[in-house]
Amino acid sequence: MAMKDYSDEFKADAVALYESTPGATYKDIAADLGINRATLREWVLRDRDRRGIAPADARQGGTAPARAGQSPASADPDERIRQLEARVAELEASERKLATERDILRKAAKYFAGGDELVSCFQFVHDHRDAYEVKRLCQVLDVNRSSYYKWLAGADAREARRRQDRVLAEEIRRIHAGSGGAYGSPRVTAELRDTGERVNHKRVARVMRTHSIVGIRLRRRVRTTVPDPAATTVADLFQRDFSAPEPGHKYMGDITYLPLAGGEFLYLATVLDCFSRKVVGWSIADHMRTDLVADALRMAAATRGGLDGAVFHSDHGAQYGSRAFAELCSDLGVTQSMGAVGSSADNAACESFHASLKRETLQGAGNFGDPVGCRRTVFAWLTRYNTRRRHSANGHLSPNDYEHRHHTAKLTLAA
Repeated sequence: MAMKDYSDEFKADAVALYESTPGATYKDIAADLGINRATLREWVLRDRDRRGIAPADARQGGTAPARAGQSPASADPDERIRQLEARVAELEASERKLATERDILRKAAKYFAGGDELVSCFQFVHDHRDAYEVKRLCQVLDVNRSSYYKWLAGADAREARRRQDRVLAEEIRRIHAGSGGAYGSPRVTAELRDTGERVNHKRVARVMRTHSIVGIRLRRRVRTTVPDPAATTVADLFQRDFSAPEPGHKYMGDITYLPLAGGEFLYLATVLDCFSRKVVGWSIADHMRTDLVADALRMAAATRGGLDGAVFHSDHGAQYGSRAFAELCSDLGVTQSMGAVGSSADNAACESFHASLKRETLQGAGNFGDPVGCRRTVFAWLTRYNTRRRHSANGHLSPNDYEHRHHTAKLTLAA
């Protein structure tokens, strides 16, 4: 299933892909990305509005309205003067709009400079609503106006919670002082519960963090013998079987290089669902540190709504064998699987996927050019791969269509 909450990075890439594709239409690009046409159009228009560019829908097949200043020059001097005056008025209005946005952003930068986590965008809008329109403030800060009014309606409830938290903080300080400053949130919570206070440990931790109440943290014992993560034995749970009976059970991942002009590289890490070969997670960076593969796995967890109980298969690369990646898998409820050292056949499906990506994007070229163009090209291919590219392993259905047909069949049988 597609992600419902799109990241700012995804939106920016989608807008850049549309703007940089000659002759593109919202319908075609939206279909490639697996999103609604109206959603893509909203992102593009919002980005243009932010940059002060008037909307132009000529690429959608209709006749775009003539921009100010582009109408044919009139032979009548008075008419020409009226046209120029209208153009000047439009430019002045645009300049006022940009000046207002700059002023808002300048004040917002000072407002958030303190790094106070309690300060929100909604609070900024509320504090400056008399100087600017709420609509303009929300547009500049990229927040939903209805969400702001919902936040405003809950002001009394938030104030009541703050009063309760202040009372709780005083009780926590008393317990914390009584322990000689040693107690952290778990022990403070236990003390509160023993006194009959019904309180959640997460709330205690939050209140202590907000009011800078910190327990003593003992240093961990130093281990003189630490196993090398790369040498840790991880079983091969796939045994070269890259199929799965259901989506979300088995995943596989790998890293590939993306050549750039001048002999430089970007690196792509991917996570594929073995059931449909759908790319559920990916990450592009200029390095091959553990963060690269970790970000791809986190995206997969966000796409699928969790990976608890799944198996993730990879090769013995240092990134996948690192302690940090093993801890991430543990946190996500993922069981690791690794093929034999030096055997590409044990991760053949991922190798084949990356070969298809390079073959179809480079099309014989030696490199992707600059990093921006490379990222845009790979982003477009990955999204189209899921939504429209037919896959032989799926009976020549795209991964999304294959999963949709599977879910439909299950619902039919259940009925």
